[in-house]
Order: sequence, then structure tokens, then C-alpha cells
Amino acid sequence: MTQARLRELLDEVAAGTVKPEEAVFQFRTEPYKDLGFAKVDMHRGIRQGMAEVIYGAGKTKEQIWQIAQSMRAEKEKTVLITRMSREAADYVAGQTALLYDGLSKVGIIGELPGRSGKGKVLVATGGTSDLPVAEEAAKTAEVFGNEVVRLYDVGVAGLHRLLNHVEAIMSARVIIAIAGMEGALASVIGGMADCPVVAVPTSVGYGANFGGLSALLSMLNSCAGGVSVVNIDNGFGAGYLASMINHL
Repeated sequence: MTQARLRELLDEVAAGTVKPEEAVFQFRTEPYKDLGFAKVDMHRGIRQGMAEVIYGAGKTKEQIWQIAQSMRAEKEKTVLITRMSREAADYVAGQTALLYDGLSKVGIIGELPGRSGKGKVLVATGGTSDLPVAEEAAKTAEVFGNEVVRLYDVGVAGLHRLLNHVEAIMSARVIIAIAGMEGALASVIGGMADCPVVAVPTSVGYGANFGGLSALLSMLNSCAGGVSVVNIDNGFGAGYLASMINHL
């Protein structure tokens, strides 16, 4: 149950179209669904404003589908699946309508919600190689009701590319800055923007990048104020956090 559905249910009780005891029954319906291999949190939308998300890596295609099916049975309008393999996507698509992006490995079941965020979420990348992480962040933010502006391949190796988009940077309510190599993009944007910046280090880079560690440390040591950092390649975490900020 989402917060929107909870408000709708309370309105129905106030209007007399639903009896109080019926509402109590709906609210007391299992706070989680025990599938044996997973305990699906059905009340997360009420507590946190955003429903549980299925992390697809490490799960079988059958498990992903069963979890998604249980969420849909509880009237969850949109189900987000991250790190979803093509094999799992093909299987789930055979059971229900699925929007799948092979680049970001994101799957979406159900309808995208209307925009409920207060402003725009800007997703910027240092290079084209960062797009899989960027699209995971962008699609996560969109699933949670945000208007997303994409600004790709504007890294510091060609700073003029970024400077041509000052208006987009200054008009955003929250920015997700995604970069590998030395991860300098977050500091540059952090020094330009008047809004929170969520930095995402990526594993893109040569040997001394250490699988994204160099970008992570650079971002953690940013001298720009207002920059927070999520884990390496964690586009989902960045999109989720940006959505929370944009809904405050």
C-alpha cells in the first residue's frame, strides 16, 4: 500500500463509502508477504513514501517474477527491478507487460506515476561509458515521480561542454553527478550549483582507477560544499536519494 492509497482509503472512510472495519482490515493485511525465499515488504510505501524495489542480481527469473506478482497483487501500480538480466527480462515479459532497458538493466512493470517532485532532477555524466549507471539513476528517479533532465558526456576533459549548460545546472533542484576516472565532475558541478549534488563514482577507468576507488575517494574529498556520495556504480541509490530530496 502506498501513501497515496492510504490517503484515498481514509477519504473513502470519511465519505462513508468504506466502513471503518473494512479499512482496518485492509491496513492490517500482512505487513510483509512471506514467499519462503523472500519476505516482501508491503508497507514500505506507507513508511517511506516509496515501495520496495526488487534487486535482480543473484535472484532467479522465477523469484523475480514471484516477488513482482505478489507486489502487483497488493495493488502496487509500479514495480521497479534493478540489475535485471536479459534472461530474467525475457521470462518476466512472457508473463506480463515489462518495460526493459538493456543498457541500465532496469525493468519496470506497470505504469509510470505522474510527476510529484517539486523540481527537476539533473543527471550528468563525465562520459558516455557512464551511461549504464546514469540510466539506472534516471529511471529510478522517474519511477518515483520526478522530472529528469539528462546531461551526458560533459566531463572535465572538455569543460566547455559543461559550461554550455549552466542554465540547466542552475535550474535543477538536485543534481546527480556521475563519473569514473578521477571523478572530478562532482566537484566542478558542486562549485557551480546552488542545490544538493549526489555524486556517483563509477568503475570506469584504467588500472589505477582500482574499479572506481579513485573516483570514490576524489568525490569523498571534494572541496565543494553540498556534495554527498553514494557507492561505486550505485545509480539506484543516487536516483532514490535525489527523489527524496526533490519531494521534501
